[in-house]
Amino acid sequence: WAYDIGYGGLDHVIANREDVNILVVDTEVYSNTGGQSSKSSRTGSIAKFTAAGKPGFKKDLASIAMSYGHVYVATISHGANPNEVIKALKEAEAYNGPSIIIAYAPCEMHSIKGGMVNCQNEMKKAVDCGYWNMFRYNPALKAQGKNPFTIDSKEAKASYRDFLMNEARYSSLSRAFPERAEVLFAQAEETAKARYEHLVRLQALYAPKED
Repeated sequence: WAYDIGYGGLDHVIANREDVNILVVDTEVYSNTGGQSSKSSRTGSIAKFTAAGKPGFKKDLASIAMSYGHVYVATISHGANPNEVIKALKEAEAYNGPSIIIAYAPCEMHSIKGGMVNCQNEMKKAVDCGYWNMFRYNPALKAQGKNPFTIDSKEAKASYRDFLMNEARYSSLSRAFPERAEVLFAQAEETAKARYEHLVRLQALYAPKED
């Protein structure tokens, strides 16, 4: 909803400077209407309307929100780091202006091996392999002479491919269209690496200049 049909309304809200807090529970599909592919879906994922794997990229909702300059933005993953989740929620609540927190949320349509009982572990795996990055952008820190941008996840240390193969929304593509899967998965992995490198550059860019 936040990425697609409801995006116009969401964008209107964060573009204004009203003190509104928004939590986006990101399942990367339209979970409430049957699991259709959406702008939040990742490259290579299988869902309704992308049975041969999504060829495009995921919409970067966090970067769009950050571009306004006055919006508090955070991406979180509870299974990876509950403390960072609490920190982001507290900061968003304290921030005098619009805030948006995007939470990674596995759903049953991902078909995780072992089922949804492994949901928390899957959240951690997503962060460890670089599939999902955690960061916070707090514009209020600028006035304090501090860096408003903080990366809360580290560079990938686990296998990106192993993570994909743990979920049927990806592994089924390897069985149905192996050559296409290889191309899309390689593209997705390179995009993930580039995305983290971009975050590192952003952190350096936002750092206060020394006198």
